[in-house]
Amino acid sequence: LAVTKTGAAYTLLDPDFPDERLRSAATDAGIGHLVTSPALAGRVTGPWTVAHATGLPADGPADDLAVRLGPDDPACLMFTSGSTGRPKGILSSHRNLVSTVSGQSYGRFGEGEVFLQCSPVSWDAFSLEFWGALLHGGTTVLQPGQRPEPVLIDELSRRHGVTMLQLSASLFNFLDEHPGAFDTVTVAYTGGEAASPAHVHKLHLLKPGIEVVNGYGPAESMGFTTTHLIEADDRPHALVPIGVPLLNKGTYVLDPHLNLCPPGVTGELYLTGDGLAHGYLGRPDLTATRFVPDPYGPPGTRLYRTGDLVRFDPDGRLVYEGRADDQIKIRGFRVEPGETEAALLSHPRVTQAVVTV
Repeated sequence: LAVTKTGAAYTLLDPDFPDERLRSAATDAGIGHLVTSPALAGRVTGPWTVAHATGLPADGPADDLAVRLGPDDPACLMFTSGSTGRPKGILSSHRNLVSTVSGQSYGRFGEGEVFLQCSPVSWDAFSLEFWGALLHGGTTVLQPGQRPEPVLIDELSRRHGVTMLQLSASLFNFLDEHPGAFDTVTVAYTGGEAASPAHVHKLHLLKPGIEVVNGYGPAESMGFTTTHLIEADDRPHALVPIGVPLLNKGTYVLDPHLNLCPPGVTGELYLTGDGLAHGYLGRPDLTATRFVPDPYGPPGTRLYRTGDLVRFDPDGRLVYEGRADDQIKIRGFRVEPGETEAALLSHPRVTQAVVTV
């Protein structure tokens, strides 16, 4: 929050990552200042100034700084897996952040709402848990560690009266053994992987009246881009759609020639609207490949090629069908097998490498 008020942009480094990856991310980001704890400072050394968060004053002037910010000024940089072995830095703007959590109907954003952090700080999903609360006067409860466990989520949710809970599909499926985690929750989000209709149905039975929202969206579109409110029913749904676009965001289902696919026909999902990032920092070639001109929008507008295959169902909702490439999701993490292969091939005694799941 302090960084954005100064007019600067931030990148959040996950201490669970290896030191080499942390240093690489900091270097690629071109950071000027590192804010960390004394115990972690030695892991990310480089030509930048270091400030220890524990030594910063707890109070200070509450007035806004005399800094003029525009909606397209950079706000944050997020790194995600890269097929060449080099993580991609996604540069997003204030417009991207605000458009995802303001004026939307997929959540109950407000002063009385309490979010619990269940996503690593380096994920785009953390933006919902953090900014979804702070931009509306709400509260965010931060995890004491980087790996949220069902038992800890249960404890923190009950202790702090959490009302908004966002979980990867894998984590969501574990929490049916800890129903107390949902005691005060009014809206539960799931995403990152295909939602389990059986587990959603079980939650509806355990807590009648709770809203369960299935969300879809890559970091390149600042997280949730489409959402679907899963209605309670007498039995589990056959499948859970990823839904319809948020306000100020848009979707197209296109064939390989960028023609519109009719309802029911599978095509690649393209995204547009206020969520689209500037692109990949320092990677103009990759940016041009994934962020392409929008043939259906005003001049200068862009589309993002997701690589995801989808179709429209009879009700106009998007249904996820798989990937057009070999990217996979593991516990909500976006993984490019090519990145792992590149790491293996960097060893002088490895001549060939194949990664499969």
